[in-house]
Formats: sequence, C-alpha cells, structure tokens
Amino acid sequence: MPASRSRTERWKESLWRIYERGGGLEFTVDREGSLDSSSKDLIWRVRLLDLSESEIVIEQPGSMGMPFEIQDGSALIGIIAVGQNKWMFHTRVIGHTSVRSRNGDTPALRVEMPTKVERCLRRNFDRISTAQLTMPRVDCWKLIDPRSAVPFEIANQALVADLLQSAKTADATDEMETLPEVGPKFEAVLSNVGGGGIGLIVDRENRANIDAGQVFWIRMDLRPTVPTPLVLTARLAHTHIDSQQSTYAGLAFDFGLNPKHKGFVVGQIARYIQGMQSVDRKAA
Repeated sequence: MPASRSRTERWKESLWRIYERGGGLEFTVDREGSLDSSSKDLIWRVRLLDLSESEIVIEQPGSMGMPFEIQDGSALIGIIAVGQNKWMFHTRVIGHTSVRSRNGDTPALRVEMPTKVERCLRRNFDRISTAQLTMPRVDCWKLIDPRSAVPFEIANQALVADLLQSAKTADATDEMETLPEVGPKFEAVLSNVGGGGIGLIVDRENRANIDAGQVFWIRMDLRPTVPTPLVLTARLAHTHIDSQQSTYAGLAFDFGLNPKHKGFVVGQIARYIQGMQSVDRKAA
C-alpha cells in the first residue's frame, strides 16, 4: 500500500500524535455556498487540547489575548499538517468549554470528529475534492526604519473608521503615493493567523526578500469586511522551505512603537472572521 494512502487511512493516529506532542491544527470557516465570492478564506492555527471518539477539543482562536468569536453550529474546514503533507476535513462547532492547565482554565471549542479526511495534493495544498481555500494576498516590504511606519498606521486606522462609518469600500489596491522607509515590495499569501502573528507563504522568486530583513511592513487586503487594506509592522520569527520550494515565514506582530495599534489590528481580524460566519449563515 502506498505510504500516503496508509497515512490517510490511519489519520486518527496522526491526530493522536499531534495531541501527544502538544501540537496544533488549522481551521477556517466553511464558506461553501457563500453569497460573497469576493471574500477570502482566513485560516487560524490553534493547539489541540483533547480528543475523544466523537470530538476534537481545540483552544479558542484568537490573537494577542483577544479571542475570535466562533458561533456554535458554525461549519468549519480543518487542516492536519504532518511534515510536508496536509489533510483537510469538514466539521462543525458543537459547543464551547474550557480545559484546565497549569496556567488556569483555557477557553476552548468542541468540534465534531470527522468521519474521514482527504489528502491535499502537494501542488494544490489548499484544496480537496469537496473544498477549495483561497487565501488573501499580502504586500510586503522590508521596513528600514520602524519609526517611519507609525504615522501610516495611525492614518490607516482613521481611514478604516471613516470608511466603516460611511459604509464605503476603497477601490482596488493601488500603489500608495507615500510609504514608510522601506525596501522593494514583494508579494506573499496569508497562510494563517496565530496567537501572536501571522504565517506567510513566499514563493521562491521572492525568497531573498524575506531572508534579507527582520522587520517588515505588511499590507493585508481583507475587503470588503475591512474596507481598505490593513497595514501593520511584523518581525520575522522563523522560516522553513515547503514541498514547493516556497518559504513559509512566521512573523510576530510588533506594536512596540505604536501600542494602540494592537487592539485595532486584532479587532479587524476578529471582525473579519465573524463576518465570514455571518455570510455563511445567510447563505444557509
């Protein structure tokens, strides 16, 4: 039997090993039949806290101490990653709970144990026969002087507030007339949102750009929920090369020079995830 087929048929063993080593899974809202085709999928990464025959218990998703609201009954797509291999499955939230740990009670979600999983092909790591994920594109620059980014972050926050108040959405992203003190632009794909930052996939042509810096200016397009691209500062935490020779880059949010920006950025991401569920419920 081929090794990949064997691992797929024994996926519960892989899930158990992830649990034993304190690892995590990835999830996103299942937008099958969504009325809004312009929105992108946003994946969050969470720790696996407990397993039973019928349930998977995962930590409440969130970032920088702010939880993301996930409604009971929400349809989700789960992702199991083992080395260079990924499997996806359909599930739903069946309740909220908490798990006791040495640091106190951890808020958690109970999700339904799937009956099967499907392996993603390496050339199509974001799709299976019953689901396809489309992640947001991200513009990136090496940030030469982090202090120069603060006025742009403040202006972006004000623009988002104005557009939300007027119920308008900015036109397609154009080159900004002015930028902080940055290097050349390169593009990436937003892979996931974690507890303190984001994961990006940078193709091989742009690998040198991510390797050349430690602090980056990031512009994420989460329209139409966030009415104009969101900007922020992030520091490179770690990288590795995936099966397609692209670089996975984990970046930590950096609000050291502009602490007030933290609540705004994380709040917009939380609102985006909540909006994905609202669209899903309306479509249902």
